[in-house]
Amino acid sequence: MTDGHIEAVYRVRSREDALHGRIEALLLEQTVELPRSALRTAFVKERLVGKVLAMEKLGPDDFRVTLAQPELATGDDPAQLLNVLFGNCSLQPDVLLEDVRLTPALESMLGGPRFGILGIRELVGVQGRALTASVLKPIGLTNQETASLCGALARCGIDIVKDDHGHADHSFGPFGERVRLCLRATDEAAQETGRPTLYVPNLTGSPATVLEQVRVAREAGVKAVMVSPMLIGLPFLVDIASDLGMPILAHPAFGGAQRISPAALLGRLFPLFGADAVIYPNYGGRFSYSREECGAIAAALRSPPGAIRPAFPVPAGGMKVETLREVLGFYGKDTILLVGGSLLDAPDPATLAERGRQFVEAAAAFPYRT
Repeated sequence: MTDGHIEAVYRVRSREDALHGRIEALLLEQTVELPRSALRTAFVKERLVGKVLAMEKLGPDDFRVTLAQPELATGDDPAQLLNVLFGNCSLQPDVLLEDVRLTPALESMLGGPRFGILGIRELVGVQGRALTASVLKPIGLTNQETASLCGALARCGIDIVKDDHGHADHSFGPFGERVRLCLRATDEAAQETGRPTLYVPNLTGSPATVLEQVRVAREAGVKAVMVSPMLIGLPFLVDIASDLGMPILAHPAFGGAQRISPAALLGRLFPLFGADAVIYPNYGGRFSYSREECGAIAAALRSPPGAIRPAFPVPAGGMKVETLREVLGFYGKDTILLVGGSLLDAPDPATLAERGRQFVEAAAAFPYRT
């Protein structure tokens, strides 16, 4: 790490004979936004212009470029940090942000996960194995129907049951009522089974709406929440994490709208900005992430820089109970397995209960490497 600078790693498509000019333009675009000839003062030239640290040719017209940008340019502000990393250049189709390395001061300012892997494990009371999770959907059910499903999943012994990311404060399913009914359902299931299940409601909307949902969730006794950082805003996530006092599960919705590698966005930025666990599309499902991309996301989440706490990877999207051994072999124990459709398309409650038990037993019985 260059002292007093953040590092941003980009993939740049450019003809080799035009590369020098392309890199120079990329370097200046993110801070001073003018050519060097237009920089009038020594302060601007010396304190707000970064430098090129490395350039690697990956293939024809394909390069990896590492830039060091002045920490000063970020203003110690989460939104301005994103602007310096990928503001204007996110609009340029020949550039992709591939990795991010911050200074210790900026890592401390963002805070990272407040709970991370260890905190979530302590909350659910599970050590030594992957955690199990499922989702409440489809949206459009009444709150009573959603709570009934929540209770059914909890009685299977699943560790975490969360709202779908499409759950909002809908007229057909108001937020406050849904939270209270689902918490009651998980409490009743725990009394029957002796095993607690963590219910995680989805927070979404404008900042004012989300903050009101936080208030309602706290008063109801919620112990963890989910947000979609790209919908509500990554800088807002920092504020939520700072004040919330409970783990945050991050959903990747709208995360494909930027030219950022999945490992940089989901594996690096989401946890730096405060997510304790991050959902992402698993390989082989209905999304297009490769096995290598999924491995890179998981590695970034579990091996953060500096003093940042490790966060849980949460592979999801088309995972099936029948193929969990392969998934567990790939990810290992520090993982939350999110299985939805493979459980929820059960034709009757008895089949749902059986599939749920198979899911829980597969996670418990797998021979994890220590």
